[in-house]
Parts: sequence; C-alpha cells; structure tokens
Amino acid sequence: MKTLRTTSENQDFQKLVKQLDAYLAVIDGEDHGFYDQYNKIDSLKNCIVIFDNDEAVACGAIKAFDEKSMEVKRMFTLPEKRGKGLASAILKELEIWTKELGYEKTILETGKRQTEAVALYEKCGYKVIPNYGQYSGVENSICFEKQL
Repeated sequence: MKTLRTTSENQDFQKLVKQLDAYLAVIDGEDHGFYDQYNKIDSLKNCIVIFDNDEAVACGAIKAFDEKSMEVKRMFTLPEKRGKGLASAILKELEIWTKELGYEKTILETGKRQTEAVALYEKCGYKVIPNYGQYSGVENSICFEKQL
C-alpha cells in the first residue's frame, strides 16, 4: 500500500470521486442533487489517495472550514477493498495533515443512510455535533467532529 498526498487535479483521485458520486446517487436517491452541490472537487488542495499495487483504491480530502477546523470531504473506498482499514488510514492521514496545517479539529457530514460511514467515524473517535452550515435542519444528515 502506498499513500499519496495530492490535489483534486490528480486523475486517480478524480476517478475514485466519480465512483463515489455514482454510489451516492443510489444511496441518497432524490436527495442526491442537494448534497452534490456541496461536493465539488475543483478547489481541493489537500487530497489523499491510497494505492494497492499501483491501483487507486481509496481517497479522502480536507478543506478549510473556519480558522480552527478542516472539513473532511470525499471519503471513498472501492467496495471490493473495504474492511481492510483503508478508510481509517485515510482519516488518520487527514488528521495528521490538519494538525500540520495548524488546525485544531476536523469536522464532517455524512448521510444517516450511510451506516458504514457512520460506524467508521464513531470507531475513529468522532463525536456527533449539531448539523452545521448548509446541513442545518437536514433530516438525513449527521455531522461529526474530532478534536486533534
């Protein structure tokens, strides 16, 4: 396994995000359009891609949310590679990068229907917080934070 820090210009990152978007279109159903507008990747400067034998198999990113927080975005692992700790490894690397950039915590939003994602964040020490920003009042959203 190899971990690469990159930007959203990386083609392997872009390919994984396309697969993530296709997956979310099914999971989110009629809510997909709402969420999709907040998941553009054109300006992400802090992205992670994990490779297994030169194949991009998992990704994630962070972006500044406020002066203390980085928001975790675009977390995805190929379905056939799940259950091997890749998502946890990406989160850990994103948390390290967040601290290196001088931020104190990570925050994120996921859908309540994404039960695997919710379980991952809880397992990795994230705590549920009130829905923030555009997710305030959105019934299907669940927001988390982790102090670093």
